Amino acid sequence: MGWEWLLELALLFFAVSAHSAELRIGLSADVTTMDPHFVAAQPNLTAQQHVFDALVQTDAQSRPVPGIATWRTPDPLTWEFTLKKGVRFHDGSELTTEDVVFSLERPFSITGSPGGFQTYVRSIVAKEIVDRYTVRLKTAAPYGALLQDLAEVLIVSKRAAARATGDDFDRGGAAIGTGPFKLARFARGDRIEFTRHDDYWGGRLPWEKLTLLILPSDPVRTAALLAGQVDAIEHVPTADIARLRKSPAFRLEQAVSWRTIFLHVDQGRDRPPGVLSKAGKPLEKNPFRDLRVRRAMSKAINRQAIAERVMEGLAVPAANVLSPSVIGHDPAVKPEPYDPEGARKLLAEAGYPDGFTLTIATPNNRYINDEQIAQTVAQMLARVGIASRVEAMPLSVYFGKARNREFGVALLGWGSRAADLALRSLAATANPDKGYGAWNWGGYSNPKLDQLIAQSLGTVDPARREALAREASALAAREVAFIPLHYQVVTWAMKRNITYTARTDEFTFAHQFRPETK
Repeated sequence: MGWEWLLELALLFFAVSAHSAELRIGLSADVTTMDPHFVAAQPNLTAQQHVFDALVQTDAQSRPVPGIATWRTPDPLTWEFTLKKGVRFHDGSELTTEDVVFSLERPFSITGSPGGFQTYVRSIVAKEIVDRYTVRLKTAAPYGALLQDLAEVLIVSKRAAARATGDDFDRGGAAIGTGPFKLARFARGDRIEFTRHDDYWGGRLPWEKLTLLILPSDPVRTAALLAGQVDAIEHVPTADIARLRKSPAFRLEQAVSWRTIFLHVDQGRDRPPGVLSKAGKPLEKNPFRDLRVRRAMSKAINRQAIAERVMEGLAVPAANVLSPSVIGHDPAVKPEPYDPEGARKLLAEAGYPDGFTLTIATPNNRYINDEQIAQTVAQMLARVGIASRVEAMPLSVYFGKARNREFGVALLGWGSRAADLALRSLAATANPDKGYGAWNWGGYSNPKLDQLIAQSLGTVDPARREALAREASALAAREVAFIPLHYQVVTWAMKRNITYTARTDEFTFAHQFRPETK
């Protein structure tokens, strides 16, 4: 099927009014559950935030903004939230502080999660219901990141969810929120169907029906847009952007994402999986525990080439844990220069003059060109003596294996609203009681970094917090706690008569698409 034929067909569909009552969006990753407290994965949150609201919303630049509640801080240990009156759940009942407190406590009751929401509510040591619309949240120490944390925790109906299981949410019985859409059908791996919530507190939406289609294959997602099967798609494949931009039927919206693509390397275990000598035998010690080896791997990677060739210009070489627009990004930290000769020298100094072998694990349907990135990195490592193979798999399989620590080297993408929050999850010493290290697959541990993260998160002065977060970012970079590759540039494509504001957090929200008005 040629592009010319598809473009002609797209123009025919374009002639249909943008004021159609149904919106169809192609998503790039599968949604595993509609239970908003089971796993903190962005594909799930994308779908769930059409049904549920958080106490704190964020704008397109990830800044906290009021939504169903406003807030104030009477003292450094108290956050008082006041609910907007008249906010209705999908069953017609009114949102109250009882629902809020229940929702903030529910993450602790979730079992079997590969990465839950306890981290986001662990700082709250007391909850005081003042009245039907006012609740006070207490922290044991000053905590400046509470607003960012609460933006991740969605509010459910206590009456509907009190004894609900994940299946109850997936079937719709417990999926009762205050969000802009009601869940009509959840067909895992295929589509999610919604109907408009006519009593939505944010105002009546133009879309009576919404369908989120799961289209993890890049060519299939683009073809669906061209053929008029969807009205918009997220994560436009880099190879298709130039052609879509030239078409009069479509518009593109782009932003530098908050998401960093990087490699976790297992520094915690004596024998990380897939890491062997060139003869295929176990190594005497874990090479990743040596900073020289981690730096050698970083020097072996040509980030600019990845950005220009693999990502076709839609990436920025990375050095920090998060991109420049995010709190705590240290502009003084620059990407490791490409230096294969320096990499070989460091490997020899570390006792690996002949290198070794490793396996890079990666999802093949989550991040932009994820498998291609891993394959390119493997080739670059091979040039300095580290023979590398790639093991690619669907995201639904990948996260479970990663949580079971089946990988020695693993590709991951991470976005967050602040660097200290990202480092808390990715590089802090694992401590379930504190909520630290929940995604620290590499087992990195540094007491100094832990201290900086705690100090930054414990600071309510924004300028002081920024300085401490930058210091933590710089330390993680010097120590190569993980190996940053690049920051994504995220792209949406849609019919010309629909508009959308590109978000740095990469979320795709149907309620923020609008028919173009003239």
